[in-house]
Amino acid sequence: MDGNELWGHIHTERAALASLLWRLPPEQWNVPSLCPGWRVRDVAAHIISAPQTTPWGAAAAVMRGRADFNRMVLIEAQRRGSRPVTEILGDYRRLATTRRRAPGTGGTTPLLDVLVHTQDIAIPLGLEHRMPVDAAAACADQVWRVAFPFNARRRLAGFGLRATDVDWQSGNGPAVEGPMEALLLLLTGRRAWLSRLAGPGSASLKP
Repeated sequence: MDGNELWGHIHTERAALASLLWRLPPEQWNVPSLCPGWRVRDVAAHIISAPQTTPWGAAAAVMRGRADFNRMVLIEAQRRGSRPVTEILGDYRRLATTRRRAPGTGGTTPLLDVLVHTQDIAIPLGLEHRMPVDAAAACADQVWRVAFPFNARRRLAGFGLRATDVDWQSGNGPAVEGPMEALLLLLTGRRAWLSRLAGPGSASLKP
């Protein structure tokens, strides 16, 4: 996926998420998301925070999180998410089409962020937004290749993952098959769409 295609997907997905957020009644902004400890408002603010983050801001966040990545990201999301909804939506109006990255991020990271976090918002609210399969596959390649922060290759060692709607597969072992979007959520540690996965290996993943 070249740069123009990557940013085209990012801008489209940010716009779709902004449209979803605009339609939410006030009480739904405080619904727990799929991310433990994160409300819908925290996830929404986090997604659009990347182009606003400066090197100095990133350093301050590391200090607030005491160098613990998960703690740092949660604190920052809650800090940004505590602002009025109008300010969060204003960030999307201003920044949905920027190509600015957060310091230290590369590859498909900003696309992965919006694809997966949109589901962290939509699924608990009973809403549906389909991922573009080629974009999801490109993100899955990065998640499988790079250990941090999801450790997907280690967590899913011994399974053969195969998408049924795009040419993508990784791993070896009992097959786990399903839509690319369900596999991407699995790779990033979400269990919400395990029911969409099939194959001999899928039973071992389900509670």
